Amino acid sequence: MKQFKIFFTLVFVSLLFTNCDPNDSNGSNQNDTTFAQNFGASASRDFIGQVVDADNHPLQNVTVKIGTSTVQTDINGVFIINGASVYEKFAHITATKTGYIDGSRSMVPTTGKNNVKIMMVSNTPIETIQSGTASEVSIYSGTKVNFDGAFQDENGNAYTGSVQVSMFHLTPSDENIDKLMPGMLYAQTQTNEAAVLETYGMLNVELRGSAGQKLNIASGHTAEITLRIDDSQLSTAPSSIPLWHFDEEKGYWKEDGVATKVGNKYVGEVSHFSWWNCDAPFPTVTLTITLVVGNGNTLSNVGVGLIVNGTNYPAMGFTNNNGQVSGQIPTNQGLTLNVYGACGVIYTTSIGPFSTNTTLPNIVINSSATVLISNVVGTLVKCDNTNVTNGYVMLSRNGHFSMSTVTDSAFSFNEIYCNGDTPFTLKGFDYDNLQTTDAVTYNFTPGETKIGNLIACNTITEFVSYKLDNNPIVYYLQNVGGFTQTNPNYFGIYAANQTEHINITGQTSISVPGTYTTNQFSIYGQGNGIDVFDSSPNTMQFRLNSYGTAVGEYIDLTFSGTFTTNTVHTLTGVAHVIRDN
Repeated sequence: MKQFKIFFTLVFVSLLFTNCDPNDSNGSNQNDTTFAQNFGASASRDFIGQVVDADNHPLQNVTVKIGTSTVQTDINGVFIINGASVYEKFAHITATKTGYIDGSRSMVPTTGKNNVKIMMVSNTPIETIQSGTASEVSIYSGTKVNFDGAFQDENGNAYTGSVQVSMFHLTPSDENIDKLMPGMLYAQTQTNEAAVLETYGMLNVELRGSAGQKLNIASGHTAEITLRIDDSQLSTAPSSIPLWHFDEEKGYWKEDGVATKVGNKYVGEVSHFSWWNCDAPFPTVTLTITLVVGNGNTLSNVGVGLIVNGTNYPAMGFTNNNGQVSGQIPTNQGLTLNVYGACGVIYTTSIGPFSTNTTLPNIVINSSATVLISNVVGTLVKCDNTNVTNGYVMLSRNGHFSMSTVTDSAFSFNEIYCNGDTPFTLKGFDYDNLQTTDAVTYNFTPGETKIGNLIACNTITEFVSYKLDNNPIVYYLQNVGGFTQTNPNYFGIYAANQTEHINITGQTSISVPGTYTTNQFSIYGQGNGIDVFDSSPNTMQFRLNSYGTAVGEYIDLTFSGTFTTNTVHTLTGVAHVIRDN
């Protein structure tokens, strides 16, 4: 599923407004204090997010700031900030890490747990130039910068010596533009009006001196930037277009100059460097969308795209834990609304035009023969079997991640998946004790996928747990394992402690994930007075989620059902064990 960012941004985060940018002296009527009145009153909002590199790998120890709150990402690139001081209609998040271009996201925050993802690009110099000499630095696309040789440091002192130049051109057709771009496509015009933008390309340039210090163009000097226009936009690109720079403190774009179309490129002059953007501006209103399933449950972490009529590129956002996504859209424009699942577009409708701030009625997404919805539910506990109250669980599939914060150990995901594409993994994290779970493999089942209990304990590499009726959960953390034999195909899982043991066996096709109900599957407990082996009637079944193809790999399964002795009993459980043979 390709995601493009053209007209508006559906995202969320936080901002602390500070003094005016010294580079704002462009003769315009821009006033940050007046412009901030567009953002409403101060508000407290909650956020969960992930920071990754350009290959979608998590980045650890990234410094993330929302308002006055600062945290660092964990081993999964995840951060959680609750009670951040933001505005009702605007929030700004920043992400910094040595060796990477500073990342950020700006959002219209909602009252739920706001989801955000930031993708950071490696800040590798592509060329070294010298002060006092005119130079040209270009990249493969033909995008380039011409310097006159005059530079200064962050204190405004003239700089003499070598200059390392890093440059990154972000095109509108980049499928990750919504994660790579700074802020969102929300801007302040030269007349101090709010606008949403249609981008024709963005450029980031960073200059560093021989000692690694940040540099910029010397005061009173300019550089010429040349940005290649995407082929898909070339025929509609206007002959001239406003230039905008990104204010890294405020979190939005500011109109600052004009670029002229020369062949298949835009050319303009800039007086300083951060991010620059060639954009057409449009008046804006706020649109809020909520996704639910037929039973009323909200759909979180679901992609929502809006396409302005007459364009080809959807602006993307992702719903929060309340199923909401909110953002700025152009006024008086007809729109196509798409909802995306792993199978592509699963819902589409026409909406608008809108001339005032609008909250749409709930959009109901129903399961079909090919597109299914499952509510993944479970609990996360600590090493001592007490509830995790400050943490999260990450659901991963096909290189994409969803996150659920833990409330008194409980977690849940409403996930859209395709028929035949059911595997996923879960990994939990306990913030209070800095403990994690293993990555355990499961498979979606229609309606609801019951996970049982995950144990956030670094020292635990395999476990079996079960819950009988309303009794406390029983955990086997030692003396557990798995085995196989052939002719016939047969596998088993065992676990034991001083008072009882449990065996789970299945005579079936080894390594084939699926749900099995067979009288050859058995659970035997000793010490609690319950014998499931020959009980009748017996509805026990197990879901084989993954089966390691070699010794030392994992067998993952869940089991559930009822059995009868003198009374009817309910049994559920999870097994995550390593093959011993």
